[in-house]
Amino acid sequence: MTYAIAETPLWKPDPATVGDTRMAMFMQATDHGYYGDLWQWSVDQPEAFWSTLWDFCGAVGEKGSEILVDRDRMPGARWFPQARLNYAENLLKNRDDGEALVFWGEDKVKRRMSRAELYAEVARFQRFLIEAGVDEGDRVAGYLPNLPEALVAMLATTSLGAIWSSASPDFGVQGVLDRFGQIEPKVLVCVDGYWYNGKAVDCLEKNAEVVAQMPSLLKTVVVSYLAAVPDVGRIANAVRWDDIATTMESTAGPRVDGENRVIFKRVAFEHPLFIMFSSGTTGVPKCIVHCHGGVLLQHLKEHQLHSDVRPGDRLFYFTTCGWMMWNWLVSGLVCGATLLLYDGSPFAAKGKVLFDYAAAEKMTHFGTSAKFIDAAAKLGLTPGKTHDLAALRAMFSTGSPLSPEGFDWVYREIKQDILLASISGGTDIVSCFVLGNPVLPVYRGEIQCRGLGMAVDVFDDAGQPVRSEKGELVCTKPFPVMPVGFWNDVDGKKYHAAYFERFDNIWCHGDFSELTAHDGIIIYGRSDATLNPGGVRIGTAEIYRQVEQLPEILESLVIGQDWPPGKNDDVRVVLFVKLQEGHTLDAGLVERVKKQIRDNTTPRHVPAKVVQVADIPRTKSGKIVELAVRNVVHDQPVKNVEALANPEALEYFRSRHELAD
Repeated sequence: MTYAIAETPLWKPDPATVGDTRMAMFMQATDHGYYGDLWQWSVDQPEAFWSTLWDFCGAVGEKGSEILVDRDRMPGARWFPQARLNYAENLLKNRDDGEALVFWGEDKVKRRMSRAELYAEVARFQRFLIEAGVDEGDRVAGYLPNLPEALVAMLATTSLGAIWSSASPDFGVQGVLDRFGQIEPKVLVCVDGYWYNGKAVDCLEKNAEVVAQMPSLLKTVVVSYLAAVPDVGRIANAVRWDDIATTMESTAGPRVDGENRVIFKRVAFEHPLFIMFSSGTTGVPKCIVHCHGGVLLQHLKEHQLHSDVRPGDRLFYFTTCGWMMWNWLVSGLVCGATLLLYDGSPFAAKGKVLFDYAAAEKMTHFGTSAKFIDAAAKLGLTPGKTHDLAALRAMFSTGSPLSPEGFDWVYREIKQDILLASISGGTDIVSCFVLGNPVLPVYRGEIQCRGLGMAVDVFDDAGQPVRSEKGELVCTKPFPVMPVGFWNDVDGKKYHAAYFERFDNIWCHGDFSELTAHDGIIIYGRSDATLNPGGVRIGTAEIYRQVEQLPEILESLVIGQDWPPGKNDDVRVVLFVKLQEGHTLDAGLVERVKKQIRDNTTPRHVPAKVVQVADIPRTKSGKIVELAVRNVVHDQPVKNVEALANPEALEYFRSRHELAD
């Protein structure tokens, strides 16, 4: 089934102010009157587009005269081969007394830091890294909450041409070792603990276990969050962050007019910047390497043009340091925005803490997940009535498809005059393929547009483009933020297998999508988790959309179960539901679930079985793990259990008698 495409938009740009957006200014500068024409030019003339973008957005560095080599090779194309730049230099180019960041740790901790203070902190930590032996190409890992120190450590690392990688502190020991153990960092930055839903969670013992099993480490730095002076005695070669700040203040380093200065090592465009990890559940995570130039240009484009982030804006995304949206968020510094950092439960303060934050700090851009929007709607929150959101211009949603009903809730309960940008990309590109646009209308259930410079299309199984039909989301031409490669994948086989095996010379990473009549995009879910009963492809999001409208159902997860067993000829749809407290799955509720799905989708969408479970397993970034559950149901191994926030939940799906007939 395809959504009913709305003829009337939920939101349209204000003709009186749309000309003030950075996107409109860029269109004028490139002599394009319509976004569709601009997008077509950006993919047909990539050299001209990306070179113009560099200049328009004010990237700091030496661009060089050559823009693109081997433009028809994917992978293999090379961008800006003569360029020299540094990502951190671009983020720290503004060093005045304006606010660089605000931090809230639930309702326990609040901090502020000016751009001048941030620069000074980076200078101090950079000198520590140099003394610890960190040099160009070395790795520094952060096992941290979304604290200001995470930003400082990342900037100090990348300013040296070293490589930054991070994970959230709620990862278990094995999960951290599966990630950082592959990249062998010289320095680990961790935290004594963190707050979640009002509860203090101590991390010192876990840190000690991790460090003991990572022989590459020369130093471990422990940030104080729970305690003023954490006990680091059990952690090998450990120092406290606050002690570094004191020691480095008196250490000789580069100074101008008596002030400490950051060294910025300008590196090649494709020099590694970040190592990020796939959140798959079938093996050790892939180590995806992203480069200075690609990340910088892509984020400049997405922030300034697609998100209309301007100097003085206040940019927020609810994220952990283990999710790519953290890397995306912090790049907002380049635009002169103030970063609004948050750590803890998004539902602290009876579910209102993020809206409290938005009101108190005059948030202009509010980023979150589709699941948060669904949950806020279920809680009955009405932030537009309870909070002053006058400053808010845009809201972003990602992590999973945002349902049409989620669009309705935002415009009904948050604000009518707001750009709601559903966005989709991933860790693979640390950015977006499809996203928002301040000069285009918002239609119910649709992502507004394909990103500039991204030759996005939808292919059928034969590799042919389709319109108003479901198919694979692909990218048919190279783009600067393609990964440099995977760590320790010398021959590139894993990299090629991940994205280029389905269609030759075409990027494909497994999104089941549709290009609409508005040239917008609908994401139906992961194509590798797509159901195929009777040979008819069904996106899981279509089922979730209907089921989670029922008030008794808190969450759901759907898989295709091989049926009959042992044959692999066909699948039947199996729906697992987690119910609201006080409810039990009975025959009446099962029938209402099936009726809701049948009435609003097709009979093929109706599950053969509906089964109650106590919890739904998900990754650290909040994504439900359909493939892991499918493996458990079929008695197949789930190797990367450490990728899950709640791995114990998998046991609720094992050997279910309901699935035997």
